[in-house]
Amino acid sequence: MAKHNELGKAGEDAAVAYLEQHGYIIRDRNWRKGHFELDIVAAKENELIVVEVKTRSNTQFAEPEDAVDLPKIRRTVRAADTYMKLFQIDASVRFDIITVVGNDNGDFKIEHMKEAFYPPLF
Repeated sequence: MAKHNELGKAGEDAAVAYLEQHGYIIRDRNWRKGHFELDIVAAKENELIVVEVKTRSNTQFAEPEDAVDLPKIRRTVRAADTYMKLFQIDASVRFDIITVVGNDNGDFKIEHMKEAFYPPLF
């Protein structure tokens, strides 16, 4: 596995551990359907939370959340809509971003941005 893939996996593992420590129930990780993909789908207090995880080794050139641009938001919202229809989920949905900065030995700084974005008008 390439070094950046290892870092991404370690970052996602750290994000899952963070969410579980804060009372979230993880429904799915790396859920895929066709060309749709969701990093983490969680639940808490009758709400479905779709989490986009961005892992970086440092923030020298850009903040991790800057990678969540409008096209990425649109794809994520469409994927979440597909997920909810497929599993017949009737709950409110929230879109969060978790940024993970550090190295793959587990020394990470985690930031959880709740309601990081809303579904855009298409």
